[in-house]
Formats: sequence, structure tokens, C-alpha cells
Amino acid sequence: MKKRIVAIVPAAGLGKRFSSSVRKTFATLDGMPLLTHTLKRLNREPLITDIIPVLRGQDTKTGLDIAEEHKLDKVRWIAAGGPERQDSIYNGLRLLEEMGGGVSPDTLILVHDGARPVIPKGTIHRLISEVEGIDGAAPGVPANETLKSVNKDGIITSTIDRENIRAIQTPQIFRFSVLKKAYEKAFADGFYGTDDASLVERIGGKIKIIPGNPLNIKVTTPEDLHLVEYIIANQEV
Repeated sequence: MKKRIVAIVPAAGLGKRFSSSVRKTFATLDGMPLLTHTLKRLNREPLITDIIPVLRGQDTKTGLDIAEEHKLDKVRWIAAGGPERQDSIYNGLRLLEEMGGGVSPDTLILVHDGARPVIPKGTIHRLISEVEGIDGAAPGVPANETLKSVNKDGIITSTIDRENIRAIQTPQIFRFSVLKKAYEKAFADGFYGTDDASLVERIGGKIKIIPGNPLNIKVTTPEDLHLVEYIIANQEV
């Protein structure tokens, strides 16, 4: 029986650093919304069985229209976005429990930012293979620049050894039971992390970092959108 691997795609953020007039999720990239590229890439991945985009309530119909227009057959439900990214992903997990019969403790959950349309080939396959026997896996890129710690006035307080530093990307993958437990503990403690791995770390989860790719860019500014458009047009990954 094929292992169930569910991709949860948070895309409910306002994208305040992107533009005041255009919602980042639906900004045009190579003739279609940014989110469409991400969902199409995930839908093509043979190992993924389900995709749950997480969108603001007013964007649900647009999300369903995208799925229908582009024949994204793995998108069967859309979860409601919450106040923060963490709330949104938890809504996706709860929707999966409510609607996706067959979810088990060992179901794999792949969390991927809707604003990262370039998922390098082989990344998802390696994440799935590396998560066997541990709690999670995520891609990370070594720090190439010298890193400094500074105080509130911008004065350097120390130089950080970059040897063991990684800039973490998505997709990140976890066993359902571990991720759900991590979310419940975080909410009970009033803790909000910057990524899913941080939630699993704080309950003692073991997470493997695999090599990331600098081209796996998260679109944050309009300039990022231009760069991603170039990468896609030139099929760099």
C-alpha cells in the first residue's frame, strides 16, 4: 500500500514586505499566480498523495478555481488561514483529521511555503527517505558569509562560528503524530516558532538536515519574484 504523504501549503499571509497593492500569494509569475506554480510543482510529485492549501477565507474560491483550471487532482480541500502561520498549519492538520479518512500516526506531513515555487528536483524524495526512523527532516543551506551578533544599537558583540549554521528552508517533513503533538504543546505553552522544525525540536524531536539549494527561494519582495521568474524560465532546477 502506498504511504500517505500530505503536503500542507500555508499561503494565508498578507505578505506585508511584498507590496501594499498586490497580494503576494496571487502575484503574477510567468502568466499565472505565484501559488499556482507551487501547487502545480507539488501535484506533479508522484510521492505526494494529498495537498491542502491554507488560504484566507475570501481566497478559498480562488484556490478551488486554480485547482480546477490546472487539474490539480491532489487538492481536495482548502483549510482556513489563521492569525499566524502556525495557526494556519494547525488548521490544515485538523482539517486532515476531520476530512481525510485514513490519516494515521505514521502519515507523513510535508509543510511547504506557498511562496516557494521552485522545489529542486530530488528534494522531496530525499526528505522522505531521510525521515525514516526519526521525527523530521528539513533542507538547510550553509552560511557563506561571516556572521555577527549585534546589540540593539547595531554594535558587534561577537562573531558566530558559521561551521554548524544552516539557513533552513521548506519543504519540511514530519510524522503526523509528532507534528500534532508539537503543535499542541506549543499552543499550550503560548509558544510561536518561526518554522515547524522549531516546534518539534522543543519536544525533543530528532530532525535531520539535508543539503538545501540556494535556488529554493521564498518570494518576500517584488525583486524575489523577478529572480524566481528567471529561474523558472531558464529551468535551472
